[in-house]
Amino acid sequence: MQPIAIGADDAAIELKNVIVAFLQQRDISVTDYSPGSDTAPVGYPDIAFQVAQGIKDGKHQRGILLCGTGIGMSIVANKVPGIRAAQCHDTYSAQRARKSNDAQIITLGARVIGPELAKSIVEAWLGSEFEGGGSAPKVARIGYYEQVVGQR
Repeated sequence: MQPIAIGADDAAIELKNVIVAFLQQRDISVTDYSPGSDTAPVGYPDIAFQVAQGIKDGKHQRGILLCGTGIGMSIVANKVPGIRAAQCHDTYSAQRARKSNDAQIITLGARVIGPELAKSIVEAWLGSEFEGGGSAPKVARIGYYEQVVGQR
């Protein structure tokens, strides 16, 4: 498995560190797009874009983005054509994000959920795969609309 891309803004660095440790304990390698402590603050739009672009370019298959609520990261990641990012604050949503929507990215809100729930969400998402079936035409339709908008 390719390394999982992860990125957090300053509101979610602590939770990001928990998730990185959780992944590493499971022998899952991580590429961290978060700014270092010795750099100037970087806004969540730049971090989300870098992670989403890394997935689009094939460097990663999946990514995890964290900010205060998970909302901003999700909005930005979904601006990258071909990317499906889902904000998840429970395990069921994380499973459905993969199984029904083939989401390559989940976003988490450090001000919304705690570390134990975050780990459970990540575990549920990682343990799920796209099921296709009745969801396949819907995911294909998302791609269609990306193309239509891209031609304008």
